[in-house]
Amino acid sequence: MSVNDTAQNDNSTWNRQVYQRLKIALSLGLRRQLFLAVCDDLHLRNQVATRLHSTLAYPIGQVLSQPSNAQENSTLAYPRLVTLRLNLNDPNPILQINQWLVNYPPPTVGASKDSPGRPFPVPAFQIVGVEHLTKQPVATQRLFLHHLRLSEQYFSVQESSRFLESNLLLWIPRPWLSAIKQSAPQFWRCRTGAFVFAGEPKPATQNSGYPERFSNPRSLDLGYIEQSIVDKSVTQTELRTAGTESKLKNNSDFPAETQGNSVHKTQESPPTGDLLKTAPQQQESTNRSGSGSNNQSLSSLSHISSELTELVIATINTNIAQHTEDYWQPQQILLEIEELHQKQVLGEVLAEAYHRLGTLYRLRIEQGESTLENLMVAIIAYQEAISYDETSSQLPDILNDLGTLYWMLYHTPPNSEEGQTYIEQAIEFYQLALKMISPQTHSETYARVQNNLGTAYGDLARFSHPSENWQQAILAYNEALSYRTVEMDSLKYAACQNNLGTAYWHLGQYNQPIVHLKKAIAAYNEALVHYNPEQEPLKYGMIQNNIGTACWNLAQYEQPAQNLQLAIDVYTEALKYRTPANVPSACAATQNNLGTAYWHLANLSQTTKEARQNYLQLCISAYEEAIALAHSLSGIALSFDLLASYNNLGLAHYQLVIDKSFNDNKATRSQHLEVALDNHLQALNGLSKQPEVYQTTFNYIVKTIRAFHNELGIQGQNLALSKVPSQLLPEILSKL
Repeated sequence: MSVNDTAQNDNSTWNRQVYQRLKIALSLGLRRQLFLAVCDDLHLRNQVATRLHSTLAYPIGQVLSQPSNAQENSTLAYPRLVTLRLNLNDPNPILQINQWLVNYPPPTVGASKDSPGRPFPVPAFQIVGVEHLTKQPVATQRLFLHHLRLSEQYFSVQESSRFLESNLLLWIPRPWLSAIKQSAPQFWRCRTGAFVFAGEPKPATQNSGYPERFSNPRSLDLGYIEQSIVDKSVTQTELRTAGTESKLKNNSDFPAETQGNSVHKTQESPPTGDLLKTAPQQQESTNRSGSGSNNQSLSSLSHISSELTELVIATINTNIAQHTEDYWQPQQILLEIEELHQKQVLGEVLAEAYHRLGTLYRLRIEQGESTLENLMVAIIAYQEAISYDETSSQLPDILNDLGTLYWMLYHTPPNSEEGQTYIEQAIEFYQLALKMISPQTHSETYARVQNNLGTAYGDLARFSHPSENWQQAILAYNEALSYRTVEMDSLKYAACQNNLGTAYWHLGQYNQPIVHLKKAIAAYNEALVHYNPEQEPLKYGMIQNNIGTACWNLAQYEQPAQNLQLAIDVYTEALKYRTPANVPSACAATQNNLGTAYWHLANLSQTTKEARQNYLQLCISAYEEAIALAHSLSGIALSFDLLASYNNLGLAHYQLVIDKSFNDNKATRSQHLEVALDNHLQALNGLSKQPEVYQTTFNYIVKTIRAFHNELGIQGQNLALSKVPSQLLPEILSKL
């Protein structure tokens, strides 16, 4: 790693810590707090500001968890954090905040005939865009500092301003930090805290290079997540979903076969979601004279949140090179929304316009454009739609979509550190949607949301209370299956059964393993019945792989020979469909699983000597195939630990030689031991940052060199030592 790489990693760690402190400070809800966030990297600034908004602006589930009347429902989408871009024509942050509060006063909560009620809390405000002052005349820059000097009263004793109850987060680059200290010292002294992010000055660029989502390695296939898809005319691409990686238990005398080497879970494509609504009408574009003038017209919108406008502009700039019809649609819809605001139309009309904007981005996301900006535009647009019409018949579908969008937000890099917050938000939206759906009259929608809820609980189990959350996932999947029958849709029924099996498998890692693993196998077998291997070969092979994993796991608790043989049989069946030609990464993972199953079967006490030799040979063949395929997949993430596979292969060769029933000549013995040593050395090269596993692998190397001496004498030991890197020799010689 270069010095620059080290610095970059240090910056990343520092920035995560600063972000967490800033988020906590804003979450406390104290009054009259003044925070300064210092960041020179505009791309980083945009990411952090967007993440703060998505996390803090709409804690909608807390408001609607137990709605009692329409007045309380009116607070459903009133923001807790508002993002404003500094007005360069009159750079007065306090004036902008007060004007926003005049346009969007907090709703009244708890009003009745006898009581006027109480106003909803004033939101916090984050101001961005100060960096643009650098390109403004000196007079404008001085005016901004003058307004800061005057604004100190709002953080001290003035009781007449409503801003007194609010908080301010001002984003500034480092040069402006120095200017504020010198030219607005009282404003600087009024600060509650300053949060400095590391990073060199860099313009904000679009996130077109994000890796494809859901690419994390997994151990079992979990969860098709479904969404209400809103355009019947669009060719829909299948979304990828994934479950949670879990290390398998190791109850044998062979310490390495699953050490960091989880049984494989691959990505699979779920069925497309249900068609519920009609597509937004295609709009003829106006003002196509160029992106500059178009963006200028959008940036001057006064009735639409500046964050939504900024995000839409970012997505337009990303797609400007394409010049497709879709490029103009977001701009046209925003201009229409602005016009509707100016006309003061009914709330449901505005809601429908915001819903069309959200739907447009929703379709883009479903077609693979799951960038952070697209997700945030869809989320904010849908939340705006709800805020203007919380009685819409579409509300359950919108809430379900919001849940899925937050779920996608977690699966879209770089949001992994905020994963728990996003998943919890998704669960809240799904639960809200379920409160508004009658399972008797809308059974299909109800089952879909329950399935989504189960998948979200499965993801939440990665962060906290895994046993409890997997139990919640099982309850949700079972509830979905109460209303999702084979007759309604056999493939969706099978997908939900697969999800249920995976949830039982995970729960079996924490309690009642025999009971839950048997339930997992039963659910997987039920799913398998409804997949035709000729029509759905990949899904059929996926579920066979899952059955093999559950049988392998069950063999650790009861009937080991029988269950290991079942695992081998279904892994072998899965490999008929998971071939190197069509899904090489999945094929490699199943081959790796097969090698592990053969190893365990070879080492059962009741296995005969002849059978043991055969099983070890088959184990070696499977591991060799897995490793060879892994090497052919340059740049593709694997769902199993390749270094552990090297160790496992080395141990299989070692075990074959030291077994008393092995009668081959010295040349063959030497060949097996050389391969064992080579594989352990290969594993050791990649384990420098895993000290415990490194030491275990080092001990395997010492044992293998001793076997060279025992089987081939001093000449064999010298051969082994000649293959060892020189820096390892002193420590190895001290142990021989």
